[in-house]
Amino acid sequence: MAIHETIKKSIPDAMRARDEVRLRTLRSLVTAMTNEVVNKKRKPDEFLTDEEAIAVIKRAVNQRKDSIEQFEKASRNDLAEPEKAELVILESYLPSVMSREEIETLAKSKMAELGVSSKADAGKFIGALMKDLKGKADGGDVKAVVDSLLS
Repeated sequence: MAIHETIKKSIPDAMRARDEVRLRTLRSLVTAMTNEVVNKKRKPDEFLTDEEAIAVIKRAVNQRKDSIEQFEKASRNDLAEPEKAELVILESYLPSVMSREEIETLAKSKMAELGVSSKADAGKFIGALMKDLKGKADGGDVKAVVDSLLS
């Protein structure tokens, strides 16, 4: 079953369990996915492909992370806590990401393949690495690994 369809079918379970946070999160996610379907000039009752659905979920995850950061800067933990709860639910629908050690192993082999040796080549190196790791690794982790390898 597609991710979009799975999320849509999880809403009644959240209602039965009276899990308000999960219900609110899933409803907002389904709304975002429906908006994405409409933006792609398709009928609202169609489902997104898994790749498109993951892109929507990642967007929602990034929005939650930004909100948490802003709320914590403003010392508003009362607003940050619900966002953190939603973030955990959203991340459960994403495929697992690679650890820094796994990224480093791939980065070292790619570095040798491309002949990268200085920080001047960092942009090209990160671009090639992200192309290989698309959807499998966090961009911030990749950048940190590349910076440590080139320093």
